[in-house]
Amino acid sequence: MPDSITIVVKLFAAYQEAYGVSELRLELPTGATVAQVRDRLLAEHPELTQWRDLTRFGVNLQFVEPDTVLQSGDEVVFIPPVSGGL
Repeated sequence: MPDSITIVVKLFAAYQEAYGVSELRLELPTGATVAQVRDRLLAEHPELTQWRDLTRFGVNLQFVEPDTVLQSGDEVVFIPPVSGGL
């Protein structure tokens, strides 16, 4: 079993503004969870900490819990609350 996986993280709203890109490709240890990805992004951009408990997560177009274990090739989406109308 490989000791690392590669995932794609799609960024929206505040996350996209912080990173200046709409997508990140990350290499993570095998067994990494969505929460570990979130914590890595918050460590790199502490201004995002305000969204820590408000962000929803998706993996491969399905909403998931933070403790979801990721597989190589997964597409992870971070969806902070969006303000405004329709």
